[in-house]
Amino acid sequence: MTDQGKINREGARPASLFERADMTFGRDPRGVSPKMPSVPIDIPPVPQALRRPVAPQAAPVRSLPPEPGVRQAAPAPAPRAVAFRGPFAAIDREHLREGGLIVPEDPVTGLLEEFRIVKRELLADARAEDTPQARRILVCSPHPGEGKTYCATNLAIALAAERGLEVLLVDADVVKPSVNQRLGIEAEQGLMDALADPSILPESLVIRTDIEGLFVLPAGTASSRDAEYLASARTAEVLDRLTEGAPDRIVIFDTPPALAASPAAELAQHVGQALLVVRADDTSRAALEDAQQLLSACADIKLLLNAARYSPSGRRFGSYGRKGK
Repeated sequence: MTDQGKINREGARPASLFERADMTFGRDPRGVSPKMPSVPIDIPPVPQALRRPVAPQAAPVRSLPPEPGVRQAAPAPAPRAVAFRGPFAAIDREHLREGGLIVPEDPVTGLLEEFRIVKRELLADARAEDTPQARRILVCSPHPGEGKTYCATNLAIALAAERGLEVLLVDADVVKPSVNQRLGIEAEQGLMDALADPSILPESLVIRTDIEGLFVLPAGTASSRDAEYLASARTAEVLDRLTEGAPDRIVIFDTPPALAASPAAELAQHVGQALLVVRADDTSRAALEDAQQLLSACADIKLLLNAARYSPSGRRFGSYGRKGK
């Protein structure tokens, strides 16, 4: 056998593949590195329009672990609607008929159809905005005797017929309250008592009726400071408590005439819609414009023509239906 250890390899070719590769692509043990031939590569430049700007990458943000013994703040729960828990009152249906109001159990009448049209527009705007303020509707008139309480009461009854809807009719006419009289119910305390005394919860004064979905907040005890109470910050607190967390609750305010007392202008700041009732062939244009100006704090003012003797379109409800034999 040949003794490989005694062979003088100086100047000899590498015996192994690794040795040959090291001399070709690596460094020669003798310190001589092979020179790789330069291969020209012709790469066309990328057009400017095709180049994508490279956004600088932000360093990842690492959340620090909570300190020992420190509790993390829990997210605030969504507000829940307060339940009305005032006294219960049964409404005499015959009393409603005598007053010319809508009776829930009676057959459909032309009056009901008219207020169905009114409530559809009000509900559409309330649901489009989807805020507590949009679900507060002020019903007013320029002068007394133009039918604002009549319209507010009928509108509340028509709205209460909607499935899953709660309607709160607030008698905000503290000068001449008449909602209780229209419905034939009695109450001593109401809105003004809750405004005057912060310890009184307004929901405890809301009357529950036997008309499904209909609730009533009376005007309450009148005083010489009613206008100041309505202008105070307490009004916003009371209204927020009655409407916050209740997306299916509509509040109707029956206010004094805009040109006769100030509560309508004060409450206009807290509602999303205002229904201005005018009497056909009676209310002047000047009175209408003055009332509209007083209610300008409300961005959405609608006009309701009451006691109209004719319809320009010829529309008339109540004559279509089944006839008895």
